[in-house]
Amino acid sequence: MADAADGISLQPQKRLGATSYPSCWKVDSIHVGRACPLGPRGVPSGIRKDLVEGPVPLTRTGFAGDEQGDRQHHGGPDKAVHHYPRDHYAAWIGQIGDSPLLQSSGAFGENISTMGLTEADIAIGDRFALGSAIVEVSQGRQPCFRLNLRFELPDIALEMQRSGRTGWYYRVVQQGTVRPGDMLQLIDRLTPSWTIARLHRILYLDPLNREELRAMTALAHLPQRWRSIAEHRLQKGAIEDWSRRLEGS
Repeated sequence: MADAADGISLQPQKRLGATSYPSCWKVDSIHVGRACPLGPRGVPSGIRKDLVEGPVPLTRTGFAGDEQGDRQHHGGPDKAVHHYPRDHYAAWIGQIGDSPLLQSSGAFGENISTMGLTEADIAIGDRFALGSAIVEVSQGRQPCFRLNLRFELPDIALEMQRSGRTGWYYRVVQQGTVRPGDMLQLIDRLTPSWTIARLHRILYLDPLNREELRAMTALAHLPQRWRSIAEHRLQKGAIEDWSRRLEGS
């Protein structure tokens, strides 16, 4: 574990958001995948991931063996690990039907899957022990058209964005090794009021709320790319074009 110089409290916190929760969640599965062609145009993508059965090293840029097809918009230190709640699968089955992809975790290209932890609970800057590693919540997911290709549906990326069922990313504070069945243990909260759900509301539901946008620009451990979105909206009084990301056009 890291020492006090890293600013990490080793005492598990007992609250997430406004509700009491346990401080540990079991990692039900880990998934990694190589980049390969996806869809009729052969778009490079690492969204198809394989289940990992044994221990896997976790480095600053993600799990060993995990790849991204577009390193400009995917991967990197601020998006080293993608966590998607298995809690959302029932809602997706109700919305799009009982797709074969939804029979097991990994459907959305996630690296880790848990139950009992969602975007309403997780906040930017939350730090967790994960196996022998330490990870920190860095941002939510901005869904892209590769989801449409993965599910062979034209608008699932847009539906994910509308619903807020996006999952979130971690940066790796301390490298280590992770196994399926390890516990994700909360060890510190830097900005507990900044949940992924709050960011979703600012980005997509109340996108020109100047007070919230100004607060977002001041969130130091939010990646610069996300703070730049808020800065642009404040300067231009307009929302950025989402069509290329959501539709691939």
